[in-house]
Amino acid sequence: MMRHILAFISLITCMSRLYAADIQPDSIVRPVNSHFSANIGSATIANTYLTPLKYSGWGMRLDYERTQAMRLCTDRFVQRIAAGLDLDHTDNPAKNASMWRLTTDFTYGVTYRWRLPYSITIAAGVSTGVDLGVVYNDRNGNNPVAVEAAWTINATAAAMWRHSFWGKKVLFTYRPTLPLTGVFFSPDYGELFYEISLGNHSGLAHCAWWGNYFRMENLITADIAFGSTELRLGFRNNILSTKVNNITTRVITCAAVVGIGGTWVSVNPYKGISPDARIISATY
Repeated sequence: MMRHILAFISLITCMSRLYAADIQPDSIVRPVNSHFSANIGSATIANTYLTPLKYSGWGMRLDYERTQAMRLCTDRFVQRIAAGLDLDHTDNPAKNASMWRLTTDFTYGVTYRWRLPYSITIAAGVSTGVDLGVVYNDRNGNNPVAVEAAWTINATAAAMWRHSFWGKKVLFTYRPTLPLTGVFFSPDYGELFYEISLGNHSGLAHCAWWGNYFRMENLITADIAFGSTELRLGFRNNILSTKVNNITTRVITCAAVVGIGGTWVSVNPYKGISPDARIISATY
């Protein structure tokens, strides 16, 4: 009973804050923290729809990340938008055949955060994302292309620590993402896309769960402030594993991250920012 009462009080508090924000739109300022990054590293691809061999090589990625405190319960909830484009080039063990992988992804998520002592913040929440891409094997004749497509609902979290080193503010962040369920695409083993184009559409969509679709993304970053600009350095690891219709897929990438970004505020030039406004950051 007490738990329900506390939840009701929390809801009323959030609604009152939202109502106050509507009455005084300049009383709360929500800066946007965004970064553009480039990733480069290693890639390993196994796709038994195209070949039984494992291919290894290099991978690169361009991505964008945007975080901002939400309007509702601004102190606690943070929204995050992330998008990326991956390009991987791998070779078979004999180095006489290559496999290319081109994918894009978009994710939107919301986390609830707790501010702890010593400038530490932890957060947990959910996100939803779409992944689309193709894998091309230049050695195959009849069936050289495999398609990757998935929509997932994910568990996401973050751990942040802000500290100063030699006069520079640095924000360390660890952000894991793990799909819980969703839908992903896979043809039957040996089924040609020509057959799909003729109308054989059965069994292409599959419910995703950890038994047939597992993906884990780990992102570690250090954002170093140089005035209003931030230099991002970090490491990204992504693991994708699927097994359905006797087709097994494994994709593992590890990459160094280098990016640039910062925090900015959208201001009405005719009103400016109220001197009494509260600034609520998404990162501390």
